[in-house]
Amino acid sequence: MPNNNAIATGKLEKAKLISDESDTIEFMFNPNELSFEHSITLREEEGSRTEKGLSKVSFAYPNPSKITIGNILFDTYEEQSNVLVYIDKFRKALDFAEKGSAKGKRPPVYTFVWGNNKYLRCFIDSLTYKLTRFLPDGTPVQAKIDSLTLKEVDESFSQANSGKSYTVNRTGNGR
Repeated sequence: MPNNNAIATGKLEKAKLISDESDTIEFMFNPNELSFEHSITLREEEGSRTEKGLSKVSFAYPNPSKITIGNILFDTYEEQSNVLVYIDKFRKALDFAEKGSAKGKRPPVYTFVWGNNKYLRCFIDSLTYKLTRFLPDGTPVQAKIDSLTLKEVDESFSQANSGKSYTVNRTGNGR
């Protein structure tokens, strides 16, 4: 969760996804909105009703929290360089980790930080992006991530679940 004791330094801090299992991903431009999702799972007992006739429910477990970041912009037009260098870092996060105990077993785990705020220990659950501007030779120089969803994992995920397989969504142009 956000650190409420953050001290303003006056310096522009970039949002980042930091990992020991992959390269750090630094946002080119900071997000202008973070969307948080918190939910629980309840179990409804069939045939068991309250006095009002509603199904009896019981708490099952909390679901992992999610942060969705939209409208993340990337622009390399002035440098006339390929913007996919930035997008590929996000796409790569949907593949297997490249180092550490997770190498070749599961996606890398990140910590989403922005300045003094440590928001979530997570993996990238889904990515949707589009390429929006091109040089005359077809080189993409502007891109926009429409939706980046980060899904929470706890500390034990790195050790205990390193052999499990996970399904991760991929959506976007260029792959």
